[in-house]
Amino acid sequence: MSGFLAGLLVAVLPLLAAGFWLGRRTARPASLAGLGTPVEHATFETLHTASLATPPLRAGLTEETARKSARKLRSLLGTDALCLTDREQVLVWDGVGAHHRTEIMERLTGPLDTGRGEAFPLTCDTPDCAVRWAVVAPLTVDDRVHGALVACAPRESAVLVRAAGEVARWVSVQLELADLDQSRTRLIEAELRALRAQISPHFIFNSLAVIASFVRTDPERARELLLEFADFTRYSFRRHGDFTTLADELHAIDHYLALVRARFGDRLSVTLQIAPEVLPVALPFLCLQPLVENAVKHGLEGKADKCHIQITAQDAGAEALVVIEDDGAGMDPGLLRRILAREVSPTGGIGLSNVDDRLRQVYGDDHGLVIETAAGAGMKITVRLPKYQPGVHLTGRLTPR
Repeated sequence: MSGFLAGLLVAVLPLLAAGFWLGRRTARPASLAGLGTPVEHATFETLHTASLATPPLRAGLTEETARKSARKLRSLLGTDALCLTDREQVLVWDGVGAHHRTEIMERLTGPLDTGRGEAFPLTCDTPDCAVRWAVVAPLTVDDRVHGALVACAPRESAVLVRAAGEVARWVSVQLELADLDQSRTRLIEAELRALRAQISPHFIFNSLAVIASFVRTDPERARELLLEFADFTRYSFRRHGDFTTLADELHAIDHYLALVRARFGDRLSVTLQIAPEVLPVALPFLCLQPLVENAVKHGLEGKADKCHIQITAQDAGAEALVVIEDDGAGMDPGLLRRILAREVSPTGGIGLSNVDDRLRQVYGDDHGLVIETAAGAGMKITVRLPKYQPGVHLTGRLTPR
């Protein structure tokens, strides 16, 4: 699919440049001094105009995105008017002749049903109306027609028919990429919901049981633990944003460890070494807490020995380096590989494959978890977090790399 999209983009834009911009600009060669040949100048202007229309379209086909991109698309075609529609209505009309909206929608039934372009004359009682002909080019994503691009001109033109079709195909590519972005976002959100579902049975029951054990013997301690529990669950089940800061994630881990210590007492010791300069670094939400929970599972549960967990976060130039290490039971490396590949269900590795997948989706395959372990030798998990990454910010959603 990616090769097809790239090939289509490469093929479409030079065609547009060679057609319309060349025809419109070569009549003024003297004004292009120092900017290359007329063809080079036309190509540059076309690519630049197309690049300005791209960002809105990558958010899908809506009234807002259509409004932001319509003028640039009309500039690409050099027409008197252009409109973008969905299957129900005209989303935006740019240029003259807006009174043709109703007629356009009435004539779109065929193209929207068949996915085939069409050209037809417009009926108009306005003597000075500048548009008399319309060219319809459907906008399709995965063979489904989502709407149409309609170019309006004073007269019939075979060149406009071909050009409108090419621009519509280019718009369709952007809409398909937007659909892929939305699918990717839905996948990440689904994985985050799955991770929350894992936290719920493994952690909430034990926490409430511990708090209940203090209600009569130490009410003040029970109150403190309830506050820790409330703060942790509020953070874990929040519903806004795909990213958080390292400071907030570590704060949630502190609440989690307070509840764990109440359960296991002096069997658990934790050392934190955190460089202040990496605290503002953004990272995927609920990315580190499952790794600490995994360390607790391997270090404490099912055995009577004490466990030490060390959490470090260091500045490593363009990256923040986070290491979570325990001296617990460890794991057979072969089994670990199968868990990360989702070939087997983890019994104690809560969220490992989930976190590994999310890190790779956000930062690339070279930023997956690095895990060092062996049976009886504990486990060391290293996470490399780029300080600056396109699409990684605290208030918006994930955008493509």
